[in-house]
Amino acid sequence: MTELVRLPPRLRPDPPHAAPPRGFVARAAALTAGLSVAGSVLGLLRDQVIARLFGAGAGSDAFLVAWTVPELAATVLIEDAMALLLVPAFSAALARGGTNALVRGTLPRLAALLAAATAALCAAAPLVVHLLAPGLADPRLAVSCTRLTAATVLTFGLTGYLSAALRAHHRFLPPAAVYVAYNVGIVSTLLALHGRWGVQSAAAGVAVGGALMVLVQLPSFVRALRPGAAGDGVQAAPLADPAPPGAPRPFPVQRRARVPIGLALVVPVVLFAVARQAQVLVERFFAAGLPAGAISHLNYAQKVAQLPMALSIMVCTVTFPVVARALAAGDRERARQRVERDLTLACVVVLLGTAYVIACAPQIIQTLFQRGAFDQADTAATAAVMRVYALGLLGQSLVGALIRPYFSAGRPTWYPVAAMAAGLGLTAVADTAAVSAWGAYGIAAGNAAGISLTAVLLLRGLAARAVPVRVAALVAAVCPYVLAAAAATGAGWCTTRLLPGPAVLVAAACCLTVPLAFAAAAAAAGAPVRSLPHAV
Repeated sequence: MTELVRLPPRLRPDPPHAAPPRGFVARAAALTAGLSVAGSVLGLLRDQVIARLFGAGAGSDAFLVAWTVPELAATVLIEDAMALLLVPAFSAALARGGTNALVRGTLPRLAALLAAATAALCAAAPLVVHLLAPGLADPRLAVSCTRLTAATVLTFGLTGYLSAALRAHHRFLPPAAVYVAYNVGIVSTLLALHGRWGVQSAAAGVAVGGALMVLVQLPSFVRALRPGAAGDGVQAAPLADPAPPGAPRPFPVQRRARVPIGLALVVPVVLFAVARQAQVLVERFFAAGLPAGAISHLNYAQKVAQLPMALSIMVCTVTFPVVARALAAGDRERARQRVERDLTLACVVVLLGTAYVIACAPQIIQTLFQRGAFDQADTAATAAVMRVYALGLLGQSLVGALIRPYFSAGRPTWYPVAAMAAGLGLTAVADTAAVSAWGAYGIAAGNAAGISLTAVLLLRGLAARAVPVRVAALVAAVCPYVLAAAAATGAGWCTTRLLPGPAVLVAAACCLTVPLAFAAAAAAAGAPVRSLPHAV
């Protein structure tokens, strides 16, 4: 039942259509980006420890097959499906007065379903390994690692649920810290147990890290559900007298929010997330038949190359609840403006990162990984694959940014699934055609081609199906930065050729020359970088 109430100013929640305070997006994005960078640095440390201890061989390949489970779980349960479903649902519940009813109706069922799925995956581990990597000579180690990493189905699902709820409440610190906790758990377990368990210690660390992701968010989640918590509805007794003249206009507060999350909404979101992560499954399927180490080279190249993409969508992560609330209130114009700014910023950041990755790939990989069992040949192979991957970074960033407005309104839509399926199909066809001749390079090229096709399709369909963005204006705004990225890549390449010295110093020098060349070329093309802060 809905009734009109007047609340004291300090307790009155913001109406659902209200814009966030000035500077909120910039502060939240900076906080999220800072902790995400910390998580990424720890992720690189994790990969360095694994590379140093186990190199790029049969043992690391076995772990990386098992690593497919948390990779898929992270995409479906943390980064895409769970967020795309629950951020709009929690935002709508907040607009109607509170989220407690939504939590009571969804969290127990979700936990039971995730626990059952975890048990089923442990039992089916031999079959899963055979399907993922049929070319492995001895799958027993991969099966053991998969049974350990299966725990992430439960822990990542709970992590994604808590993250979505907290972001809808505009609490961004705990969700941004989850990958810090995750990688601390992996590295600590690796260092403690590698002498006794070998590469299985990495899989055990994944299970420990997943549990820490839940624990780091749980206290804030419990506080957010308390009556009177910031961002949630506050119960108050109805007042008989109307508001006096000039008083703030009351707005409806609903005592019990019922936000249905129907199967028609769940299925397309989950299928999109699975299809997106299936690109990795396709890569490992084809790479399993290549010489030992190919899966590891693809993995390390992809992890490093995708760092610029991850940074580029930080703003979109923060503004997702803002767009969802705007669409829930029918304010399509404010949603359009926000989405266009987000897409422009994401493109600029990822293009700058792409220029750096292509120009300095050998120096980056040598600095990060070339030690212990990871030798010079591994560095050369990984760097070459990373340069091919980088060609698809703009597509990766656009897909991550574009999918949020499609599901912000909380309405079923199958178009993103069709777009992702088309990209996945192109990836599979390209990998089939190229793997025999080009090996891992052909697999990386298929990934870049497939995700780029998906990005084009999502951008083309956004105006008609979700938010009325001006596609032509957006493309015109981004084109100068594409030219700037090409110029910055050339400047970085020249730096690596002309500057003698250790790889770490050359990579550091490129951190100066590439951004400077990018900014100068963008200004010459009529798109000065100094104008970008106004878009946040």
